[in-house]
Amino acid sequence: MTAKRPTLSIKPSAPKAPPRVRASYEVKPVLQPGYLPQLKADSLALALLGAANAVSQVRAGVTLPQALTTAFGVTQATPQTRGAIQDIAYRTMRQLGRSETLLGLMTSKAPEPPMLASLLCCALALIDTPDGAKPPYEEFTVVDQTVTVAASHPDMAHAKGMVNAVLRRFLREREELVKTALLQPVAQWNYPQWWIDTAKAAYPHNWQAILAAGNEQPPLTLRVNVRKTTVEAYLQTLQDAGIGATRIGPSAVRLDKAIGVNLIPGFDAGLCSVQDAGAQLAAPLLDVHDGMRVLDACAAPGGKTGHVLELADVDLTAVDADPKRLVRVEENLQRLGLTATLKAFEAQTKVWWDGEPFDRILTDVPCTASGIVRRHPDIRWLRRKGDALQLATLSSKILDNLWQMLRPNGKLLFVTCSLWPQESEAQAAAFAARHGAIRLDAPGQLLPTGGAEEDHDGLFYALFQKSAA
Repeated sequence: MTAKRPTLSIKPSAPKAPPRVRASYEVKPVLQPGYLPQLKADSLALALLGAANAVSQVRAGVTLPQALTTAFGVTQATPQTRGAIQDIAYRTMRQLGRSETLLGLMTSKAPEPPMLASLLCCALALIDTPDGAKPPYEEFTVVDQTVTVAASHPDMAHAKGMVNAVLRRFLREREELVKTALLQPVAQWNYPQWWIDTAKAAYPHNWQAILAAGNEQPPLTLRVNVRKTTVEAYLQTLQDAGIGATRIGPSAVRLDKAIGVNLIPGFDAGLCSVQDAGAQLAAPLLDVHDGMRVLDACAAPGGKTGHVLELADVDLTAVDADPKRLVRVEENLQRLGLTATLKAFEAQTKVWWDGEPFDRILTDVPCTASGIVRRHPDIRWLRRKGDALQLATLSSKILDNLWQMLRPNGKLLFVTCSLWPQESEAQAAAFAARHGAIRLDAPGQLLPTGGAEEDHDGLFYALFQKSAA
């Protein structure tokens, strides 16, 4: 006899006090092996199913890009549907704290399986639009298509009535439910509580602006390849193509509206690369000149590698621990018409070094990536409070190792995409003290607080010079 699936009861009314947000799922949820959804290839239902699958994987510890690749495969989505899956998944990641809190207000226990909870969070992200923004789909269409997903899936069919009841209840009681949910900081800011607390402690005067900026979609910023064209000429190319853009740096151009990479004029020919305005500061700070021997440690995916080679004819070695990510570096360099020596080794070792010192070293060390959360909204849900200490320990070993490879009078640029001082300023100060390094002018911590002048990621820069003796 087949065991009866448990049903999930619906609470009759919203509680007076906000609930606790549920913890991350323990088991990696995936679609059943061999299961192919009986849903139209271009339907919102299929997009919701794929997004729910991706969100479930993230809650189990998988990065969103990796989770999306899996979701695209198991749903056999068309290119148009893949775009919808990605959009819904990213929306859900940016609103997960709010959606999970709302779900807790409307259900008596966590929906099972985890895929069901993810499906409901995806639906809520589409119909619960903060700041009164227009929903991307008609609300009742979202409800109907979400119920269709549940009914079509063998692990969720038992809960199709509950799905319908939860979403329709939200539409009826939206104002009161949202008001109650927003009493929870996790719902208000859409970050784990420890992340909110850490931001408050590090930046007591502008933590709110930093958190808010991390929930915005980032701009599409390009770096013009000055070896092949000029910024002025490329801006004219964009204008001729009907694409609005603004120059925001020596080689940086920000598009008025994000478009697909395949639609960017001259991208395949290497006229430009996609790179955040803050990240474009690295190569100029390194102060490279023709003939120098340069090391880019922790180089993948190669944006800074390419920029250095665009600025000068140098002998550049790019090292990264992940061979697969080094393939991306090679692909980027080929597109730009540039060359470098690529080595797949960990930067804290010396087994790859030939013993010849470098004139310049650039190292974008491993970190929590808290400064690029607007581009990778899954990071906030994947990281844990203790990660900063562990990663700072690894980064200090990398810095100490690379310092031995630097020539006297040479310069080392320390970069991290973290907002946490433990990984940035405290790390830089400790490194300088250990080695007696001369600290040169550099931007320090860039804070992503929104607005035209701060429309960049939260990177940190510290530049050091080794004494001649």
